[in-house]
Amino acid sequence: MNQKTKLIIGLIIGFFAAIGLDQWTKLLAVKHLMDQSAYNIWTGVFELLYSENRGAAFGMLQGKQIFFLFVAIAVLSVAVFSVIRMPATKKYLPLHVIAMFLSAGAVGNMIDRFTRGYVVDFLYFRLIDFPIFNVADCYVTISMFFFIILFFFYYKEEDLSCLNLGKKEV
Repeated sequence: MNQKTKLIIGLIIGFFAAIGLDQWTKLLAVKHLMDQSAYNIWTGVFELLYSENRGAAFGMLQGKQIFFLFVAIAVLSVAVFSVIRMPATKKYLPLHVIAMFLSAGAVGNMIDRFTRGYVVDFLYFRLIDFPIFNVADCYVTISMFFFIILFFFYYKEEDLSCLNLGKKEV
């Protein structure tokens, strides 16, 4: 089995494990937090609070399930394309992992949208009154944060040429 095949198998396992963790935490939230008052982890700072989000970040685009389906398909398509095009070397491992978690976050919330009609959120930073979020949201946010950091400070333009994003060879 070559290095690329091993990497892809590992990413697929990680993808399903990440989705499993997201869905498990949401099931726990439904079972233990729905119709309950907030559960304080750190009083005044962080708590578990059940919420049903029928939109995207901060409740925007409520009820636009088809739009979110297309966004999830686009995220998955770009991630699969990128993983296939990138070399299976240590240098690109962070981008492979980012693609995996970004995809898992998109699919995790998509599962909720199509099975429940809303996304279960339950993590709440009361101290800064940040919108309630979930594990899939963490995957997306943290992945994008690291992608931006890597893009600006680690990878150079020639490192990303393996993706050949629309550049024509001369």
